[in-house]
Amino acid sequence: MTQMHGRVLIIAGSDSGGGAGIQADIKSVTALGGFAMTAITALTAQNTQGVHGIHEVPAGFVAQQMKVVLDDLGADCIKIGMLHRPEIIETVISILKSHAPGVPIVADPVMIAKGGHSLLEDAAQDALRHQLLPMATLITPNLPEAEVLIDSTINNADDMPAAAMSLAALGPKAVLLKGGHLPGDGPLVDVLLDDAGEMHRFEDTRIDTANTHGTGCTLASATACGIAQGLPMVDAVARAREYVRDAILSNPGYGSGHGPLNHAVTVRDFN
Repeated sequence: MTQMHGRVLIIAGSDSGGGAGIQADIKSVTALGGFAMTAITALTAQNTQGVHGIHEVPAGFVAQQMKVVLDDLGADCIKIGMLHRPEIIETVISILKSHAPGVPIVADPVMIAKGGHSLLEDAAQDALRHQLLPMATLITPNLPEAEVLIDSTINNADDMPAAAMSLAALGPKAVLLKGGHLPGDGPLVDVLLDDAGEMHRFEDTRIDTANTHGTGCTLASATACGIAQGLPMVDAVARAREYVRDAILSNPGYGSGHGPLNHAVTVRDFN
């Protein structure tokens, strides 16, 4: 058996459909040989057609989940997804400062679900921008999220390096800007402004499929797993992108909307 290593505490919302959120995070970290732990920030009633409801988790209970995990198990990387409300963001920041100083943080600024449903209250945007992002080792916004954060339009792949630099000016050590939302049939481009200030461009052919639900959560968690396992950031991102691509290509085709990935693409067949 492969030895499991790399402890990742995932702070995010739950997706009842299993394609995104904490479910995708756990699957991704596990599939790449890491150990996933969780602090659930919100419950969603969700499927491939969209988000049908959100049930809030009290901030005090989010704090308790984080404290008991960090005090006992520790973490090699923190992955942050859906935080939803200002008080949740403030609580998460407080516990990270007191219980996980120096632990790398991968923050996926989850704002909008695949179907267009808002996953972040308006009042939480300022807290995210000014309080959480400056703490992050790496942020992983998609283009719509990046445009909100920097209040600027990103028209094409050539705009992405400058946008990544604008995002870095908000305080994170590194930025992975994902270009999947660019229109057209051209190559899919992501850019990484790494923690050494170097710009990296990743390019792949697009995959023609609607089954891409949870790609952002999956990529961020897979990257966090790599960082937890000691990979250099650019290698952690490259491995995560390869994993996500393989998971999309082998998707199970479930649901009638934006279907899930095959997070178990790395797992041997026991059938």
